[in-house]
Amino acid sequence: MNEKPKTSASSSQTPATQPQSPIAWVLGQTGRHGGQYVLAVILAVIGVAFSLTPYFAMIGIVRGLMEGERDLSFYLLRCLAAALFWAGRVLFHALSTATSHRATFAVLGEIRKRCTEKLTRMPLGAVLAESSGALKNTLIERIDSIETTLAHIVPEFTANLLLPVSILVYIFTVDWRMGLASLATVPLGMFCYIFMMATSGRFYAHTVEATKALNDTAVEYIGGIQVIKVFGKTKSSYDRFVKDAHEAAHSFIDWMRASMIPFTFAMVLMPATLLSVLPIGGLLVKNGSLEPESFVTVIILSVGLITPLITLMSYSDDIRTMGTIFGEVRAILEAPEMERPAEGEGLTPRDNSLTLRDVRFSYKDKEVLHGISMDIPEGSFVALVGPSGSGKSTIARLIASLWDVDSGSISLGGADLRKIPEEVYADRVAFVSQENYLFNTTVRENIRLGRAGATDEEVEKAAKASGCHDFIMGLEHGYDTVVGSSGGHLSGGERQRISIARAMLKAAPIVILDEATAYTDPENEAVIQRSVSRLTRGKTLIVIAHRLSTVTDADRIYVVKDGGIDDCGTHEELLARRGLYAEMWAAHMEVKDHA
Repeated sequence: MNEKPKTSASSSQTPATQPQSPIAWVLGQTGRHGGQYVLAVILAVIGVAFSLTPYFAMIGIVRGLMEGERDLSFYLLRCLAAALFWAGRVLFHALSTATSHRATFAVLGEIRKRCTEKLTRMPLGAVLAESSGALKNTLIERIDSIETTLAHIVPEFTANLLLPVSILVYIFTVDWRMGLASLATVPLGMFCYIFMMATSGRFYAHTVEATKALNDTAVEYIGGIQVIKVFGKTKSSYDRFVKDAHEAAHSFIDWMRASMIPFTFAMVLMPATLLSVLPIGGLLVKNGSLEPESFVTVIILSVGLITPLITLMSYSDDIRTMGTIFGEVRAILEAPEMERPAEGEGLTPRDNSLTLRDVRFSYKDKEVLHGISMDIPEGSFVALVGPSGSGKSTIARLIASLWDVDSGSISLGGADLRKIPEEVYADRVAFVSQENYLFNTTVRENIRLGRAGATDEEVEKAAKASGCHDFIMGLEHGYDTVVGSSGGHLSGGERQRISIARAMLKAAPIVILDEATAYTDPENEAVIQRSVSRLTRGKTLIVIAHRLSTVTDADRIYVVKDGGIDDCGTHEELLARRGLYAEMWAAHMEVKDHA
């Protein structure tokens, strides 16, 4: 069920906000690190002040030569001042960059942390709707890619804006005509750059989508390599990967082609200030309206005017990239959440009975559960059976509070789940599905996830009760064996038993089993069934089963069909009615007889 559920009425909504620039949004996330960015800007401004001195030292040297100054100390003093102040500029630039980098690492780390915490508060369906490749790309590679830009753009934007403005103001004080001359080619270069940005926008968007598709294909190709090989789909799967890789490469090439010509013109025209400064200045000197010393001053300063302006313009592309990336981040941070009261607030269930009343739920715009009502007394054994796709697992996930209902209610001990703190409900429910995930850590730590702080003895006791102690001791390092990514070093039955051991260690009063033996062999199924019996003794048990022989002792069996309750009763009562359950039982027994 990878479709995205429709936002339920109980999910909290983020208020509509006015669009913000990427920089404004990021600065709004700096929080306690804002002072470091302010310090970085101050250090950068001091560096700019230091960087102006070498220009004026050079002007003094040239004027001295023009005026016939022969005192060597005159030149040495200015050379020394230029060297010292340039060293000061390098020092303050390094301090500014180091400060902004520290702040940026902290800010991006906190944004990542907020995103991962947010995923745990979002409805499960909303998370499943996003591919793991796209989420990994956003939280790791995409955020990493803007670290350098963000660390440099705050202090250096200030420096690269202040330096040309200071130079330009001085040139205008020398001669306003030369000030205009020094800017003559800038508008043309800026026009070419703006034109490039405008025309390449759609190419950049295509590049982002192509890169996401490549990430998804790569994750799917690597994750499904076993199935691909077994079913002889290596070539077709590889061809798809190559196709997406070529698509991503060509999207970059198209982007560069669209940008190349206007970018080249911009980079040629912007630095060409001397094309206007030299002839206009020479003409003014010739007719006596500009002193030669002032002409030299303008020549030197105009050379230093353009480089920071070009750097400033290059930031526009970086800002757009940041805007795209933080748009993806904001989509996560501002997504609707499952609304639950904080721990210590809300309602306290009086017991561990569950009640569903007129529950409706939709995937996107398609309603898949139509007015489900069920009563599950405390300590009872309730089974959900029905054809594939009838809605059994969806009901189980709603009971486990992985999603919120669209309408109707689910109550625990008379308290609506939406009014119970998440921690309180989580402590009361253990969920074992047919696809249990094991983390790439030791067997011991995977079981200990059931209850943080459990001792090694308690972990091993749960393993023995679930029938997995013997096979664990047969592993290379016993309980300290690393199981591999997703538990890949273990068989399906072994992973299932470790998941049951995890649930046993949790000791929750309500246990939900979602076809826990669906894909196990007969030997493993027998072991798992015994483990389940120990796990669920004296507890409220909800089982989704396709092997009907495993639920014949249920206190009540609900038959689910097309998103509704078709029938309910004990095994004997349902057989006597000769309905859908009787048909399923006959089919089950026929398969069992031929097994």
